[in-house]
Amino acid sequence: MTTILENPVADKIQAVVLPTIVLDFDSTFTQVEALDILAEQLFSSDPARLTDITAIKDLTDLAMSGEISFAEALQRRVQILRPTAEDLKGLVETLKGLVSASVARNKEAFLRHPGKFRIISGGFHDFIAPVVAEYGIRPEHILANRLVFGDDGIATGVDQGNPLSKDGGKVVALQGWDITGPVVMVGDGWTDFEVYKGGAADRFYAFVENVKREKVVQATHGIEAAQVVVSFDEVLHNEGFEGRYSFPRSRLKVLLLENVHPTAIQAFREEGYDVTTVKGALDEDDLIAAIQGVHILGIRSKTTVTQKVLDAADKLLAVGAFCIGTNQIDLKGCSKKGIAVFNAPYSNTRSVVEMVMGLTVILTRNIYDKSIQMHTGKWDKSATGAHEVRNKTIGIIGYGAIGSQLSILAEAFGMRVIYYDVAEKLTLGNARRYRSLDALLAEADVLSIHVDGRAENKNLMGAAQFAKMKDGALFINLSRGHVVDIEALAAALKSGKIYGAAVDVFPEEPRTNDDPFVSPLTGIKNLILTPHIGGSTEEAQEAIGEFASERLLNFLNRGDTTFSVNMPNVQLSEVEGRHRFLHIHQNVPGVMAAINNIIAKYNLNILAQHLKTNESLGYVIVDVDRGYSKEALEELKAVTGTLKFRSLT
Repeated sequence: MTTILENPVADKIQAVVLPTIVLDFDSTFTQVEALDILAEQLFSSDPARLTDITAIKDLTDLAMSGEISFAEALQRRVQILRPTAEDLKGLVETLKGLVSASVARNKEAFLRHPGKFRIISGGFHDFIAPVVAEYGIRPEHILANRLVFGDDGIATGVDQGNPLSKDGGKVVALQGWDITGPVVMVGDGWTDFEVYKGGAADRFYAFVENVKREKVVQATHGIEAAQVVVSFDEVLHNEGFEGRYSFPRSRLKVLLLENVHPTAIQAFREEGYDVTTVKGALDEDDLIAAIQGVHILGIRSKTTVTQKVLDAADKLLAVGAFCIGTNQIDLKGCSKKGIAVFNAPYSNTRSVVEMVMGLTVILTRNIYDKSIQMHTGKWDKSATGAHEVRNKTIGIIGYGAIGSQLSILAEAFGMRVIYYDVAEKLTLGNARRYRSLDALLAEADVLSIHVDGRAENKNLMGAAQFAKMKDGALFINLSRGHVVDIEALAAALKSGKIYGAAVDVFPEEPRTNDDPFVSPLTGIKNLILTPHIGGSTEEAQEAIGEFASERLLNFLNRGDTTFSVNMPNVQLSEVEGRHRFLHIHQNVPGVMAAINNIIAKYNLNILAQHLKTNESLGYVIVDVDRGYSKEALEELKAVTGTLKFRSLT
């Protein structure tokens, strides 16, 4: 059983003295280095000044890494920039939109604790104060440099009387503040670490959400009071503040394999999760090694999630299939461990359907073989064997999301549509359902397969089925490789029974692009072979990335299981002003009673409660007031039959 207690002691925790948290501004409070942004605003439209942009950025990097003195870098940058007060106003508006994601989402924490969050920066008060003011940080709680302006209104240098204009200035400046209680320094640069090293701060967090400076990260090693954090959520959690999330999301690990679309990666990172990506698929042994400590696994079609993988998954909460099928995932094994599985059943529908129609036209007109002949220097301008698709009959096996949309497009091409499906479906347009597969095979001029990957569909199309098709018919498979007997298809094509075919999926497929493709189908005339690209359009992959990541994030952030393929489907609202218990258990008698007894025992005030079950799982969601004890949570997760338990705020 895996348990994540996101706020285990909630409001019962004893009052503690909250520390004063001092943040660096550049690349910590904001995502960027302000002077770099100012350089881009001032010089990007002037080709003659582009080298100055590079010079500014180089000086910034050298200073932040501790390779040149901060004072030298600061003075040289100001002399290159020479900004006016009006230039700084434009910079302020830009920086307001570039606050670090984890800082921005915790704005309420800043506003709830005035004076507990302060800024120290080698940057300039002139543009820092207006940006942080929106977070309740007053000017007197900002230590920063001041620009010196000439009579012409152009900045010419830095106030040299300010200790921050000199090396080691942060230590001196911070020690001048009258702060009661512990001081915590949060920053990305070497000068920030120097604050802790120089004794001006009790603890130090190397902030790497925006940039990771290896010298700073290495310096924290072996120091108990210093650590690396990938988000401000971790700082708030560690220091006792109540932030946007009571459990730092950066501690939840997301592993995305097989070139999952960047929109998915971005979605998880924007929500504060720790994301690792792998370009290709992983075999069982490699996945077993990689899955330990992972909370969310994202795959496509080539990675197989077996029982052995699940046995090694000590923290896994959910698996996302960034594709349509889930036959590569042991769904029963996931259910037994309370692991939710999601897919994207509709996102690549249009891409697959368009490819089927394109292949239908290409095969009907014999375009593929004529193109090959042209590449060998043969000109074969002939109408023999070329036909229009209009008035032809397309037979669709499997009338789900793809099959039904194919029905619409084929009808728009003037084709007659017939379909076969074992389940009752809503017939669209003028399509006609056939109750007999054999009857459909006998009438179809074009046969297109769109069934799922269940074991019962193996060799759905074999020698007997090809023999029942019309002489000279066309065959298209963009569904699953194992549903077609490849040897039987090859024989039907070679004999002329099937005039042409297009196959996009195969029983055995190369794991990577570097592996060879071997099949009995290679070299056959009027046969188009494609490398499993039916849904591989940029539009489809982006839609899949958005859909699947949204499902997974909704499950993580609020417990929503809508569209899960193995969990009871429950649609839930955001968690606001309350705590939410998520209890996944075996569907056995007595669990709900046990949960309610514990709630009554600890006098918890229920704001909302849901129970949804399927044949193997039960899912209880309880929203309660904020006050409860750690003991109540321990008893809830110890209920007989519990598989997973989480608490959200």
